[in-house]
Amino acid sequence: MENKAQFIYSNLEKLFPQARCELEYQTEFQLLIAVVLSAQTTDKSVNKVTRVLFKQYPDCYSLAKADINDVISIIKNIGLYQTKAKNILSIADQISNQYGGVLPKEFDKLTSLKGVGRKTANVVLAELYGYKGFGVDTHVNRVSKRLNIADENDSVETVEKKLCQLFDSNYWHRLHHLFIFFGRYKCKSRSPECNDCPFTNMCNYYQKTFSAK
Repeated sequence: MENKAQFIYSNLEKLFPQARCELEYQTEFQLLIAVVLSAQTTDKSVNKVTRVLFKQYPDCYSLAKADINDVISIIKNIGLYQTKAKNILSIADQISNQYGGVLPKEFDKLTSLKGVGRKTANVVLAELYGYKGFGVDTHVNRVSKRLNIADENDSVETVEKKLCQLFDSNYWHRLHHLFIFFGRYKCKSRSPECNDCPFTNMCNYYQKTFSAK
């Protein structure tokens, strides 16, 4: 990797060597559902509801037959719960009837499922099968723009493209987790911890916030 990429990667590794997927799951299907539920919601909140959801509906067949009102009552404490309830029931039905209960491993097939976009597909396929994709969630998006990897007005798809151009594909999955941990625990949306951050020289937020002081 080039100097900037190596600098970012090595320092993120020093900061968060424990970076990993924090969603709780036992099967491939459960990971997909957890990632869908995690949109605009913390992993901690998702884990609280999936402990109940997966106990009652552990697989696609049982979830496909679930009453939507019961599912809503279980996941109502997370954001966009009504839409997410409809989506995960549809996903369960599609996997049950179209794919024989087996999670599709092809990117196009996965994104054809209701409520499954590029980020979700990248995360699931990379986590389960070593697929070389760079999932861009809210943390990855924010950190990429603050570190001048992407421009402020870039779409999520453009951010993903620029990340993939900068970093070697062998590191994409690892960097996805590193960026998330950095954005979740240090480079937070509000009140980021800038004092001992190794990236202040390249950070837009830091320059705008502290250059005038």
